[in-house]
Amino acid sequence: MIDIRVLTIFPNIFDSFLMYGNPARAIQMGLVKIQAVDLRQFADDPRRTTDDYPYGGGIGMVMKPDPIVRGIRSVQGSTNEVQVILLTPQGRQLTQQIVEELSSKASLLLICGRYEGIDERVRYFVHDEISVGDYVLSGGETASMVLMDAIVRLIPGVLGSDSRIDGESFYNGLLEYPQYTRPREFEGYEVPSVLLEGHHEKIRRWRRKMSLKRTTKHRPDLIRSMTIDNEVKELLQEIESESLI
Repeated sequence: MIDIRVLTIFPNIFDSFLMYGNPARAIQMGLVKIQAVDLRQFADDPRRTTDDYPYGGGIGMVMKPDPIVRGIRSVQGSTNEVQVILLTPQGRQLTQQIVEELSSKASLLLICGRYEGIDERVRYFVHDEISVGDYVLSGGETASMVLMDAIVRLIPGVLGSDSRIDGESFYNGLLEYPQYTRPREFEGYEVPSVLLEGHHEKIRRWRRKMSLKRTTKHRPDLIRSMTIDNEVKELLQEIESESLI
């Protein structure tokens, strides 16, 4: 079981997130434990203050280091087995590889920033810093939900025995191939005939080709970083030839 705790000034924001979908299923199955920890309980003043004005001036407030570090130490207890992660735009950008790496950890603590940021000295007490993208959020809570959802769905048993992840976007370094269901024809658009033939090898090859085609168009950077085997080379040549027609 993975133990995930989130240090935040808004613990109730996670209530709905934990009631639906894969996180709820994983919790009910006893495969993960997720707890939002109120950062304010680690403040040392009657007003439970967790932020203050920045040294040197500037707009906004900065989250104080002492409540956060007390929270980290409270969760860690007497061991150092908890992987402490700061959600921050300055962190390494989240990828499927990082998600797989974190899903193997027994215990995670996610720290959610707010306001204009977190006191720089907090970084001395964390193990990793992660960003969910090159954009600005109001706080780390939504970023932590993205990370937790990605981790939870990798836990064996969460998606069910009839579900697979090996064809999903980024799992094999590519975007996912197109998916179709009934009806066979919809407003003039038909399901590709190869999917109706029942030839598993042709379908597999078509799906890989479509993944490559979609990735080439929308995320060429992923193509440049992947291993090119003989089949991928052939499929890329086919895609290039078709684009010239």
